[in-house]
Amino acid sequence: MDVSSIKAAKQILENQSIDIVLCDVKLADGNGVDFTKEIKGKYSNIEIILLTAYGNIPDGVQAIKNGAFDYIVKGDDNDKIIPLLSRASEKVSLLNKVKRLETQLGKKFNFDSVIGNSQPLLDAIQLAKKVAPTDAAVLLAGETGTGKEVFAQAIHYNSLRSNQPFVALNCSAFSKELLESELFGHKAGSFTGATKDKKGLVEEAKDGTLFLDEIGEMPLELQPKLLRLLENGTYIRVGDTKEQKANLRIIAASNRNMQQEIANGQFRSDLYYRVAVFSIELPSLHERIKDIPLLAKHFLDLYAAKTNKNIRSISNEAITALKNGEWKGNVRELKNVMERAVILEESNTITLQSLPFDLQHGKCNDLPAFHLATVEQCHIQKMLQYTNGNKAEAARLLNIGLATLYRKIEEYGLK
Repeated sequence: MDVSSIKAAKQILENQSIDIVLCDVKLADGNGVDFTKEIKGKYSNIEIILLTAYGNIPDGVQAIKNGAFDYIVKGDDNDKIIPLLSRASEKVSLLNKVKRLETQLGKKFNFDSVIGNSQPLLDAIQLAKKVAPTDAAVLLAGETGTGKEVFAQAIHYNSLRSNQPFVALNCSAFSKELLESELFGHKAGSFTGATKDKKGLVEEAKDGTLFLDEIGEMPLELQPKLLRLLENGTYIRVGDTKEQKANLRIIAASNRNMQQEIANGQFRSDLYYRVAVFSIELPSLHERIKDIPLLAKHFLDLYAAKTNKNIRSISNEAITALKNGEWKGNVRELKNVMERAVILEESNTITLQSLPFDLQHGKCNDLPAFHLATVEQCHIQKMLQYTNGNKAEAARLLNIGLATLYRKIEEYGLK
């Protein structure tokens, strides 16, 4: 679309979606270099290529400062402009893709994406929303599998640090020495195998959020160093003497009773009060049974799409069984159960038979001892669970032939 004035160009930019502007420096009602700054101020994703008959270095420098993609002198236009337009188009496409991904990321980690409407969950969400815009340290408490990292991400992506990194570390996954190195980094030669300098996650999370999962597992000797980071924002790499500064937010999580850990001498009380400036207790699945159908349907849709299966619903019997489950692993365990059910199910509805044996038949400990067949089913299922599905090992422990075990599995409908 060709126009000869800034006024006309403004009208087009206001009413149409434009990716690239090819603009002369000399215009009837203004200067293209100045107009570039105005365009970029309102439409940051538009790329601008400036053309001039009489190029000069000051104008070119100012054009680039104002946000121009390039500044070229007229002549052999096709040889210059067509490659430039191609590169500018690629940049616009990349910027639009990044913008879409950022929007999707924001939706993914928005509190609205936390599934459930039970009151204990809504109370936890409300607290998290209140603390998110602050820089306060947060401790997320709750059983394994209650969604502590999901909450940590939602808090981060709804904070003023949302455009900065979110870095997660499981404190139970490393020895004391390795955990210190992972957290704070190390200098080359500080220990065997440290062949070069390494950044720690504190540095990687610069200006963002560091999520310390299972903080109750942090070795006692390392806790003063984390306390120092929380109190004055400084730390020292392993093997170094120079103090480093950090500007980050700490969100921690634990499935332990932290007060009991303090009483047992396993966790410092001063560190606890620095970490738990704002504490949120996440409810177990037993406290939010009404959310189980919603969660189960969500995981059904997720894994049906991944496996390209046309499974759309869950039978009433299966829903009842899910509600009656023990769920020691909480939401994470429910997610695994639904993935397994989708893999096994051959119809378009998740049935009771696609669920694990203990969900199909309830708690084995509650079964009457005089129901021999049911007790046998339960014992075989327990043995299969104990051996992680290794049928040969299960048959050996049961002291029966492998063929007999396969026959029992078929007879009882075990999966």
